Amino acid sequence: MENQDTTKVPTGLALYNRAAHRASKEVIYSYSTSFGMATRVLNKGLRHHVENIYALVRVADEIVDGCAAQASAESDGFDPGVLLTEFENETYLALVRGFSTNLVIHAFALTAREVGIKKDIIEPFFFSMRQDLTETIHDQKSFQVYVFGSAEVVGLMCLAAFVHGRNYSEEQKLLLVKGARALGAAFQKVNFLRDLAADFDKLGRSYFPDVAIETFDEETKNRLVRDIENDLQISALSLPLLESSARKAVTAAQFLFQELNDKISKTPAEELIRTRISVNNLRKLFVLAKALLGVKP
Repeated sequence: MENQDTTKVPTGLALYNRAAHRASKEVIYSYSTSFGMATRVLNKGLRHHVENIYALVRVADEIVDGCAAQASAESDGFDPGVLLTEFENETYLALVRGFSTNLVIHAFALTAREVGIKKDIIEPFFFSMRQDLTETIHDQKSFQVYVFGSAEVVGLMCLAAFVHGRNYSEEQKLLLVKGARALGAAFQKVNFLRDLAADFDKLGRSYFPDVAIETFDEETKNRLVRDIENDLQISALSLPLLESSARKAVTAAQFLFQELNDKISKTPAEELIRTRISVNNLRKLFVLAKALLGVKP
């Protein structure tokens, strides 16, 4: 057996950084075939950043959406809110130190420090995650705050990676920010519509203001679908400004959620509250091919 050339093997912090990213990479491909598929379109220099961002967001979401509660029920019991606070505080410490004993947080901190993701867009994310533990019904104001923190800032985090090291005019920057926020909002609203019954029955939540499954009808569904369509149209305007692989990856994600929104639009309201809408893998591949070929939304 040949001896390994240790001069070519990362050691110390370099090895730890690599292990942290591998841990984060596993999260996105375990939890989301859709985002995982779109992320693979990115060049390697961008892909690892998005994988690191997704992992932090996913773990925080698991803390508040039942995974931690399930673990608590199977042990001596603990408070998911306390876990979320600890996770958040460790994230801020890692931003300062450039190191965390939590591999997912460590990987995120590496990306945040490199591309300029600051506490001002991380804090709203954790605020929205905490809303999931304390609020079950939203009014228009709390809904807007929740969507901004849970989805729009995630778009801004990814945008920070996409534009890092590139020059844009102030007008272009504003358009990119508007597009990233709109796409994040569209993703979140589609997911809310897909999960209406599950959110209400299992988690006791109703995200959309003045919307309940008992009174959900075609008029309500169509109003929400139109709102999502508007967000997707706004997002599409910023796509030409993105680097080639980022443009194709974001286009693929946009196509996918447009497909979901179209399916929601064609699904009767009474069926939508009982069925989770999805896009099959063959259709996802078709959508990905469209994006790779340069088809525009």
